[in-house]
Amino acid sequence: MSRSRTSTVTWHQANQRYLMAHVARIRLALETHIARVEGKKIDKAARALVDERIESARAELREPAALDLVRSAFELSSFEIDLLLLAAAMEYDGSFPSLCAAAQGDPQRAYPTFSLAIAALDDPEWSALAPTGSLRHWRLIEPGAGPALTLSPLRIDEWMVHYLAGVPHLDERLGGLVTSAPAPGELVPSHARIAEQLAGTWSRTFGVAEVPVIQLCGGEFADRRAIASGACAMLGLRLGIIPAVGIPVQPGELDSLMRLWEREAILNGCALLLECDGIDAAGDQARAGAINWMVERGNGLLIISGDERRRQRQRSLLSFDVRKPEPAEQRGIWVDTLGELAPELNGSVTTLVSQFNLSAPAIRTAWSGALGRLAASSGEDGPTPGEVGAALWETCRAQARPKLDDLAQHIEPHAGWDDLILPDAQRRVLRDLASHLRHRAKVYDDWGFAGRGRRGLGITALFAGGSGTGKTMASEVIARELSLDLYRIDLSAVVSKYIGETEKNLRSIFDAAEEGGVILLFDEADALFGKRSEVKDSHDRHANIEVSYLLQRMEAYRGLAILTTNLKDALDTAFLRRIRFIVQFPFPDVAQRTDIWRTIFPGGTPTEGLDPHKLARLNISGGNIRNIALNAAFLAADAGDPVTMAHLLQAVRSEYEKLERPLTEAEIRGWV
Repeated sequence: MSRSRTSTVTWHQANQRYLMAHVARIRLALETHIARVEGKKIDKAARALVDERIESARAELREPAALDLVRSAFELSSFEIDLLLLAAAMEYDGSFPSLCAAAQGDPQRAYPTFSLAIAALDDPEWSALAPTGSLRHWRLIEPGAGPALTLSPLRIDEWMVHYLAGVPHLDERLGGLVTSAPAPGELVPSHARIAEQLAGTWSRTFGVAEVPVIQLCGGEFADRRAIASGACAMLGLRLGIIPAVGIPVQPGELDSLMRLWEREAILNGCALLLECDGIDAAGDQARAGAINWMVERGNGLLIISGDERRRQRQRSLLSFDVRKPEPAEQRGIWVDTLGELAPELNGSVTTLVSQFNLSAPAIRTAWSGALGRLAASSGEDGPTPGEVGAALWETCRAQARPKLDDLAQHIEPHAGWDDLILPDAQRRVLRDLASHLRHRAKVYDDWGFAGRGRRGLGITALFAGGSGTGKTMASEVIARELSLDLYRIDLSAVVSKYIGETEKNLRSIFDAAEEGGVILLFDEADALFGKRSEVKDSHDRHANIEVSYLLQRMEAYRGLAILTTNLKDALDTAFLRRIRFIVQFPFPDVAQRTDIWRTIFPGGTPTEGLDPHKLARLNISGGNIRNIALNAAFLAADAGDPVTMAHLLQAVRSEYEKLERPLTEAEIRGWV
């Protein structure tokens, strides 16, 4: 073979010649068998020509032929590879059916059988067709229906037909479940380190010890996938992805799936990423069992991705905790994404990073969303830097919001500082609280306080006071001032009697809230807090664990976490010391109630003859005042009149009946 011809032959051409040369060898074996049976002379020179043809084709191959890869990967004997070729020849050579019929002396058996292989091929082995043998275990060939195993038709798997011909593809039985990972992009340094550790672990254990299953826990779904893809790229591996929610739970179907996948992985150098997000192990035990089966009994390279850490059983399991990119890394992603526009935003990038904890894909998505907002609202001269910053802020808020909608109640803030009637001391504390939120990026990051540890950097507050004294309104005021989302969580619904469930519920809330740094308003803190420092039994000990976990998450939370209580005295002082801001919301006095009545009706509400001083004689909270004003407005609207003292009197009677309180003559004297 000349050098010039060798250089022009592609691998596919050489592979095809090599395969067909081996098919010719199998044809010669059948023809020799026929000649032997018929007592004819055997052409010994023909074998030499076939062997020469095989060697010629082998010399043209720059890389191993598909047939040789299959032989090596599944450790097939010479007889097993010839048996595979016998079945394959039916697909590659249209004359083989008649040749098989002639070799078996039966025109009805125009197909290969194990009996024919034993008679015609060299070095026959009965074990070659055993269910545990490589050919059947890996589904390379399957015997069809027949009067006996040795007389049953042998058929090569369709996937193998294409693979041997040099046209590999994902088995169609896997195609509906397994997807190929896209080419990995550039990883941020913290994620690149995990990918390098993962790749290093596998590379050191290849062929030396059992390769451990890798577990990627926490963080963003997209980040875990990118890390897995990056690690496989370092090792020259392809990555297949299977969502655990789609795997079969019946043992037979699952075993079949795994054999097909492992066959794919062995021949094409693949690892598998099993994405377990959204799997509730307690609620879907069958699927959890299927995942355990894949972990324990699978033989390939496996990466498990999910929020929850799985316990190690028999097979070694190496876990990596995945977190969002570090603040400096997020800042770099923002700068790269915004390009030349970044320097013009006057610190908006720093503010975005301090508030929103986003992955690289989420940052790029937020920028795309902001561009859409700007296209719909900016003028002919284009958006100003301020408009760009505002659009980015609102897009990031909207992007982070849906993760909490199923876990907490979203409150749309409408109240402003003028609506909040409180003594000056309480208002000062609330303004200080808002100031901490507004400037935390400067103090923590620019001034270096965050470098001394993350503990205690969360902004925590306790709002104490009776029902209707303004605790929720104060939360709304802060959320509105800082353009943040506000979510209310009823702690009495979160607390569970089952050990560990309360912490699990709280973890879900904080994990979902982290991305957007929203304001979390934990209502009814008395359901969890109390004077629990004295441990008398296991229930008290468990309650202390729950409280400690909540305070730990609050102290580490990047946003503002507020606890509300009607009974501050019921809370243990040891817990109170860990709260940064404590605001006591007093019951409004006469002067404060007068101010509330003056501002309770919106400017568009028609009123007539209302006297705030007389109304302030009602010894009720601001929440009750709002209820009365709203009910009086509906009464007036129904009557087609402006709101008058008579409507308010009727509404007051209804509110007092609801409160089961007597309405005294002194409170309503001179109203009507």
